[in-house]
Amino acid sequence: MSADPAVLVTGANGFIGRALCAHLLARGKTVHGAARKTAALPGGVRPFSVPGVDGSTPWKEALDGCSAVVHLAARVHMTRDVAADPAAEFRRVNTLGTLNLARQASAAGVRRFVFLSSIGVNGSQTSGCPFRAGDAVAPQTPYARSKHEAEQELRGLAERTGMQVVIVRPPLVYGANAPGNFGTLLRWLRRGVPLPLGAVHNRRSLVSLDNLVDLLNVCLDHPAAANHTFLVSDGEDLSTTDLLRRLGGHLGIPVRLLPVPASLMGWGAGLLGKKSLAQSLLGDLRIDIQKTRHLLGWTPPIGVDEGLRRAARRGQP
Repeated sequence: MSADPAVLVTGANGFIGRALCAHLLARGKTVHGAARKTAALPGGVRPFSVPGVDGSTPWKEALDGCSAVVHLAARVHMTRDVAADPAAEFRRVNTLGTLNLARQASAAGVRRFVFLSSIGVNGSQTSGCPFRAGDAVAPQTPYARSKHEAEQELRGLAERTGMQVVIVRPPLVYGANAPGNFGTLLRWLRRGVPLPLGAVHNRRSLVSLDNLVDLLNVCLDHPAAANHTFLVSDGEDLSTTDLLRRLGGHLGIPVRLLPVPASLMGWGAGLLGKKSLAQSLLGDLRIDIQKTRHLLGWTPPIGVDEGLRRAARRGQP
């Protein structure tokens, strides 16, 4: 092992990966960044091109000199999945690909393996009590099940090899240029599109990109993090209506929200085959981060309004 051990970040050119690499570099860490395309990596990252992530991906070169790994690369939700067997594809990348990397990391002498999982492992929505890190799991989608299987494999590997594993389950991650539903909502707001979301009284936990990368950095080194699972959020729950109004305020534009009853929207979404989208906009998903706060002494460094202000900016965070 070199005198200045590095951190390998997979998925380093993604929304979270680029921010994490920049965060680690700013704190004096040596960073190896693995991705399909490495041209967009922050300056200072040592790039490693990988053709994809599955059970046969070679990681030896990227792992050389590393004492820790943050595994972000994954097959994520797709609006239109063209795979013949989506569940098998999720498992090939997210389960078998993760285990393959972890096995090679252990063999290379990596001390700690931080795995970005998903709150979907806990379930798709809450009713009454928020999700806690120690709750029984209830993954509802092929994506969430593949992440849960990866968690199980990693825990078994940690027991057999002694490599420390840390699992982090985030909810929706937002920030400037965020992909997915958050990015879509932001584009609609900027275009002045009227949205039927003016009477949604749900409660959802989110996490800003800055808060997530801060916690991932803590999980790399904190002695108490070893072999634990942590939930993460901004520490404040929002309704979809409140989220959109606050975003509009930070964008400096009027928000056009129509007060359509949530029950009616849910019914219509079901008819159109958009049940999962409706659930993410209308349902509750609350997260209790007390374990993360207590065991790691971690507090989200920025509040929701500052996170939304940064997300409303154009360009990179």
